[in-house]
Amino acid sequence: MSAIERLPEIDNGLLRFLTCGSVDDGKSTLIGRLLYDTKAILADTLHAITRTSERRGLEAVDLSLLTDGLQAEREQGITIDVAYRYFTTGRRKYIIADAPGHEQYTRNMFTAASTANLAIILIDARKGVLTQTQRHSYLAHLLGIPHIVVAINKMDLVGFDRATYERIRSEYREFAATLGIGDVSFIPLSALDGDMIVDRGDRLGWYQGPTLLDILESAPSAHSERDERFRFPVQFICRPQKSGHPRLHDYRGFMGRVESGEIAVGDEVRVLPSDQRTRIKAIEVYGRSLPRAIAEQSVTLLLEDELDVSRGDMIVRAEESALATRRLETMLCWLGETPLDPQRKYLVRQTTRETKAVIESIVFRLDVNTLQQVPAARLDMNDIARVCFRLAQPLCVDKYVENRSTGAFIVIDETTNSTVGAGMIL
Repeated sequence: MSAIERLPEIDNGLLRFLTCGSVDDGKSTLIGRLLYDTKAILADTLHAITRTSERRGLEAVDLSLLTDGLQAEREQGITIDVAYRYFTTGRRKYIIADAPGHEQYTRNMFTAASTANLAIILIDARKGVLTQTQRHSYLAHLLGIPHIVVAINKMDLVGFDRATYERIRSEYREFAATLGIGDVSFIPLSALDGDMIVDRGDRLGWYQGPTLLDILESAPSAHSERDERFRFPVQFICRPQKSGHPRLHDYRGFMGRVESGEIAVGDEVRVLPSDQRTRIKAIEVYGRSLPRAIAEQSVTLLLEDELDVSRGDMIVRAEESALATRRLETMLCWLGETPLDPQRKYLVRQTTRETKAVIESIVFRLDVNTLQQVPAARLDMNDIARVCFRLAQPLCVDKYVENRSTGAFIVIDETTNSTVGAGMIL
């Protein structure tokens, strides 16, 4: 009986995780092996990649084809775009993001990591800690991913040597300490053969820790590790029209998604940025009343008082106010092919609110290879920099380290309506 067949039926919640590392470290193969060994691959999909592997003259099925779906990726043997895969075991559901390894695809990893709660950083056991390993670790830490798993892959190519594993673990720990990364787990494995992915195998007997799936199954999900402040950006004002039902005559509901925290009927709240106070009269989902609403739940809130509330306003607990500000200090990743022009105006969108903005200053640009801060007059695609914005209208924000939803934003080019930047509020 395999390890996955022995798992009890327990729901540990959704886990979003990211795989990253240097080129050819085996990210796509690891995901393919994980899907294969958890029996999450459909028969026709497995048949298709089996035929492709045979055409290439391979003796075994190339599991990396499950994620390297773009034709350009298959031809070059690298991951270019972010490949998302969804699967479930008997204990929880997963969303996997396979991020590119190349420096020129930093923006892809940046967007993939923004919603992840755990990152698997692969290291080739033959090569050890490389520049790209350090870069991806820094980005994962910068983007607030709370849990890092360092998977030392291709142990089969170093004879499953324990000394090699211990040396790489020691080297990475020293580097992680310089960044302030605290929660790091280490695991030796062979993605190609499946050792320590789902089943333990019989060639790593000296390693007594959990398998990769064991770590994933027990990892905390988002919003579960600490009490969070209630944040509800208003997305839509619901005022039913042409209804003769007396209950709907004065109906005024505020629709949106609970980004963090929770709220209950009767709780005192305030509406930002106007700072008006009231209480929650009712919470509804599709006309059904609820006693409370929790994070990531889309609901309609009804307030006891008639207040002037618009799309983009934020409802918070009365004692848990957010900062309403016209100035943002941020770490920004430039996504656009056209460089950032400090003389231009842009749109900044944070939650459901949008305002015009100008660049006050580019404090520094981060050299993603050396992690050094260097001066910059402009930003090119994939650049990461500390940037200060001046806003035409106030935004209700939290620091990104405190709230990844209300502390994040995107930058939009008004002329093309394209998203050209993504950032975190400091």
